[in-house]
Amino acid sequence: MLGFATENGRIDRWAIGLSGLCLVHCLSGAIFFAIAASAGGLLLDPIFHEVGLVIAIIFGVIAIGRGAWLHGYMLPVAISSLGVGTMAGALSLQHGEMEMIYTILGVALLALGHDLNRRAFR
Repeated sequence: MLGFATENGRIDRWAIGLSGLCLVHCLSGAIFFAIAASAGGLLLDPIFHEVGLVIAIIFGVIAIGRGAWLHGYMLPVAISSLGVGTMAGALSLQHGEMEMIYTILGVALLALGHDLNRRAFR
């Protein structure tokens, strides 16, 4: 079952899509709550970000780890690890601009790592 999901970089494409959704979440949450500050902070709840980080780590370990095992390139591992580390570090910051900037940077690095991993199979 896992082989089917990871063949031809399929799981990397899923992970890149999830990174895009994370980016949309970060930007839309900031814009939405800037416009409607009284709406509440459900999307800004720390548990939402912690669960997202766990999902990113799981996808990263499966996709990037399998890719490194099969194609042997370590650059996707290094870039993805930097992205996950940046995202984890962002959790330690207060909610605000800096947290959003570091989270978006981490997501972009993780997506780049998945893209490099997917391209290594070609």
